[in-house]
Amino acid sequence: MRVKPHPGLPFILVCVVLDVLGIGLIIPVLPQLVGVLAGNPTSQAWWFGAILVSYGVMQFFFAPALGALSDHFGRRKILLLGIFGLSVMFAVPAVTDSLVVLLLSRIVGGMCSANIAVAQAYIADITTKETRTQAFGLIGACFGIGFILGPLTGGMLGEYSLRYPFILASFLSLINFCYGFFILPESLLPAHRTTFTFSRCNPFTSLSHLAHLKSIGLLIAVIAIATFSQSILHSTWTLFTVHKFDWTPMNIGVSMVCMGLVSATMQGFALKKFLALLGDKVLVFIGLISGAIAYFAFGLAPAGWMLYVIIFLNFFFAGVAPALNGIVSNSVTAEEQGRSMGAIASLNSIMGVMAPVVGTPFIVHTVQQNPHSLLAGLLYILCGCLLLFGSYLAYEHFRRLHYQ
Repeated sequence: MRVKPHPGLPFILVCVVLDVLGIGLIIPVLPQLVGVLAGNPTSQAWWFGAILVSYGVMQFFFAPALGALSDHFGRRKILLLGIFGLSVMFAVPAVTDSLVVLLLSRIVGGMCSANIAVAQAYIADITTKETRTQAFGLIGACFGIGFILGPLTGGMLGEYSLRYPFILASFLSLINFCYGFFILPESLLPAHRTTFTFSRCNPFTSLSHLAHLKSIGLLIAVIAIATFSQSILHSTWTLFTVHKFDWTPMNIGVSMVCMGLVSATMQGFALKKFLALLGDKVLVFIGLISGAIAYFAFGLAPAGWMLYVIIFLNFFFAGVAPALNGIVSNSVTAEEQGRSMGAIASLNSIMGVMAPVVGTPFIVHTVQQNPHSLLAGLLYILCGCLLLFGSYLAYEHFRRLHYQ
């Protein structure tokens, strides 16, 4: 079944591409800009760590808040407000020489970028239960496209000036705001809007609310495990491949493009067919098993070229996130979409913060000290074990639902 045509769907997809593109643009240059402003490596490490952690923490706390606000005021206003805020926050690093101002801009930027939860709620508003997971897959494909084009473009512009990628990111967000201001219709009917309360903004309360729903329950833990494992890969991949296989920036860039291509292809094109063939529950289970095998292979691979093969064989894992999002969205009412998507976005954000905090020191004490031992890949082997545990939780959850 095809996703129903809706004038808001193209905007949401473009919105996600441009948001992710803007973030991807600054990935290659933000550490260097912080280093230039900090003046020494020690100060650079502290400031850059603070920027990364604060950005993720703000997403964690503000995703359910923006989702709850969109449940009350409607999706359009909150989406446009977040996009405009991102435009301003991307522009700040292009003109400031203050690390404090740079940190504040990333804090506010994290608050604004939490509007991905509102975009997902918008998708839930304009799709049916049968087409919703496929639509979430399109969002995932847009993420893949943004992360392919963003770092590549940002790296090229950064060769001329560390400020240019920020200027382009701000400009793209401003175009996105103008596009949405004139094109985007409201998706949430007045009859489905809820009263705003501060308790609905609490990420812990929102996650607890979802976890107690019979149709979701253990899937909260499954989402956390899948997101944490994926974030570990993204945050440690460079350190791992450089020290174990002596990869160059070109090798790393090509491998990340391959990851983006696999994700975009699976979520944008193949997901519909696999959903029709397997269903969302089976796809989640197979995807988690596939991910576990891939992580074991990453950790045990004796040669760098094998990593490319593993990346392409692990395409089922890319279907896990949209399938889980679809299951959660289909389990709550129209009035709860913003809050629920916000809670999931918060969970993803905090896992994204925890992964580098745990993974980076782990990699430093294994790969850097002895890159050719079995210990070098221990982090990925442990992630594989986590994903196997996640597949067990998913199996148990779906089995219990079947007999209830």
